[in-house]
Amino acid sequence: MTLGALLSLGISVEELNSELYKLPLKGFEVAVKKVNKRGIEATKADVVITEEDSPHRGLTTIKNIINESSLNQKVKDTAVKIFTRLGEAEAKIHGTTVDKIHFHEVGAIDAIVDIVGTAILLDKLQVDEIYISSIHTGSGFVACQHGMMPIPAPATLELLKGASIYSTEIKGELITPTGAAILSTLANGFGKMPLMKVDRIGYGAGTKDLSIPNVLRVSLGYLQAGERSKVNNVLNEEKQWVLECNIDDMNHEFMEFVMEKLFQSGAKDVYITPIQMKKNRPALKLSVLYAKDIEPAILSVIFKETTSIGVRIYPVEKIMLKRESQKVETPWGEVNIKLAFYQDESVNISPEYEDCKKIAQEKGIPLKVIYQKAIVIYENNKDI
Repeated sequence: MTLGALLSLGISVEELNSELYKLPLKGFEVAVKKVNKRGIEATKADVVITEEDSPHRGLTTIKNIINESSLNQKVKDTAVKIFTRLGEAEAKIHGTTVDKIHFHEVGAIDAIVDIVGTAILLDKLQVDEIYISSIHTGSGFVACQHGMMPIPAPATLELLKGASIYSTEIKGELITPTGAAILSTLANGFGKMPLMKVDRIGYGAGTKDLSIPNVLRVSLGYLQAGERSKVNNVLNEEKQWVLECNIDDMNHEFMEFVMEKLFQSGAKDVYITPIQMKKNRPALKLSVLYAKDIEPAILSVIFKETTSIGVRIYPVEKIMLKRESQKVETPWGEVNIKLAFYQDESVNISPEYEDCKKIAQEKGIPLKVIYQKAIVIYENNKDI
């Protein structure tokens, strides 16, 4: 349903398949068709398997499949983050560790395509923030690899901790562990829809015919400037954690690989500071900003990939400016403008670098000219 909903916002299935074929997997394609669900036309996206596939894959295998692809790094990071969260939930439910988890249904090609495809489409649509309404889980029991399970399935419910959920008399599984992993990993908030200007609407269809429209609706738009919603207001403060370690006996070239692994594990930020240690030895202080629930994964990277034998960990309060994105039309093409607000006043305006870079390369225009023009156009249009 997620693929169908996002595709109906304006991305072609050919473009999606072209990106998905960058995965080192064969024997699949995404096919779409229009269907009607209780009077609503929606896009039904199916992963068509053309070659026999083994559905049993471990988290490490799936991560390797993603990281060995030629997809862009942002897409890889998003997909790995979703699968890691899914693996952690499965491990907790089954009383084991993440490295021993072997996915069953979600290890098959169609589940990999669902998650990686979602990451691709969100990147193509340049989505900055995601807000999720209360989630209808369904009720009853569902058959899975381990037998009959209550709805929501244990892994699904574990993934939806902190989200707003509900059920009605409708029988059946309305959200799967894969769907729960996607939503809970990517959501900036759950509950009421924030105050926004809607630009496009997409409907993705499920397989079952229910007494209600079995569709996922996605609204794409921009948060309204000067009128922050209650949902957005509570997002400007977060409790996070900082891990630090001093390293003076490791090849500095390895740091790029270490930073990449930390980001793949879900770190919010990673940075390096030159320092002087005892006996005036030059060294590097590695700092990692992260959420507490991924601490085991962060520690694993530090102790396996660096020469550090100890770390310092402490909590921090992170305060962030409200952010939103708007589009402007320059003489050479469309550019996204990133805005930051303090007390409802715009305090920072920054054209999207990748948009400006793409135009500069295609049109042969200096990057700084495009950057400055985009700001001027935004300033001239913002009060219109």
